Formats: sequence, C-alpha cells, structure tokens
Amino acid sequence: MKITIVAAGKIKEKYLTAGINEFLKRLTPFATVKIVEINEEKMKDNPSEAEKKQVLQQEGQRLLRQVPEGSYLFVLDVYGKQASSEELADKIRQLGLSGRSSIAFLIGGAFGLSEEVRQAADFRLSFSPMTFTHQMVRLLLVEQVYRAFKINRGEKYHW
Repeated sequence: MKITIVAAGKIKEKYLTAGINEFLKRLTPFATVKIVEINEEKMKDNPSEAEKKQVLQQEGQRLLRQVPEGSYLFVLDVYGKQASSEELADKIRQLGLSGRSSIAFLIGGAFGLSEEVRQAADFRLSFSPMTFTHQMVRLLLVEQVYRAFKINRGEKYHW
C-alpha cells in the first residue's frame, strides 16, 4: 500500500521529528509512506474573514495538488468523524480489499482548512475535539497508521 501524508508546514521540534521517524521506520514492512510538506501561507495579524478565507483557499489548493491522483483522501479535520484505532484499521483494511492501494492523509496548517479541502475529502477524520498543533497531529497520525497495520495483522499493538 502507498500512503502519502500531505502537510502544511515543517516539523520544528526535534522530539516530534524523532517520533515521526521512528513510526515511519516501523511502517516500512507494511507500506510505502511518503511525506510531502508545503510551506504554510502567511497570514497577517487580525485578518478579516475574507482575507482568512483567501489564505486558506490558496493553501488548500496547494495541498490538494500534492495528493496523488486516484488516492483515497483522508482529511484531518477537527469537525470530521472521530474513529477508534480499530475503526481506522478496518477502514484501511476495507480500502485494501476493494483494490485501493493509494491512500493520502492531508493535514492543514495552523489556520485550519478551506471548505474546498473539506469537500475534496473522501473521509474527514477527527482525532479529538481537543486542539493539537498541526505538527503534533503528524506524529499522532503516523502512530495511528502503524497501529492500524498491526491491528489488521492481528499483532500486539499495546505497549
């Protein structure tokens, strides 16, 4: 299976980079994972709603251009559907069984997502009603994808 993670912004914290790299290494027997980063759009202090919408739209279009054609698109969205680790594992398993070998996960920037990105999603996934940094979400995502593959193989996934 090919997995692409498309994200706005770069990881700035070494501990997050170390965690992400650890789970990417653990994922190598199960999937090819590629992370594509785009630069975040700049937004001025106290933007109007129209300015915020325009910035999100520009960033969203650049993010969507990085999603491989034909990929099943999960958009990480605080307003999306919450799923347990087992439910995410089952969704990934079902996609594989139906012949979908390319999955993409999209993580927006610090200012959120455009409506265009939300509409492009095949599945809008929320990790929690709590707010996390978009950088931290990347670590949580690779851990959950790894966990999903372990669950689907019937292997131990609690440490």
